[in-house]
Amino acid sequence: MSEVIVNDSNFEQEVLKHNGPVMVDFWATWCGPCRMLGPVVEELAKEYEGKVKVCKLNTDEGPDTSTKYRITSIPTIIFFKNGEVAGQAVGLQSKAALQEKLDALL
Repeated sequence: MSEVIVNDSNFEQEVLKHNGPVMVDFWATWCGPCRMLGPVVEELAKEYEGKVKVCKLNTDEGPDTSTKYRITSIPTIIFFKNGEVAGQAVGLQSKAALQEKLDALL
């Protein structure tokens, strides 16, 4: 399984009601750093399969959720654990930095 695509209508069900850790990548098609981070997020989705749910939210298609979480700069990754925000990373991140945050959630 790869990333789960989320938007305003399914965010609560897919992310907030998920029992366990979730990583949400807030991105947009026009964002260069977001496109650079995409393959890293895909790799993490495969590596953490069964341990962490990895989701992607296109900010242009999920404006309400983006506003709720005060997304002002993308890419932004928010980490959730049992429906609560457990961490955040703004800007282009290294795979190692994201792995460190994911491991802390497990």
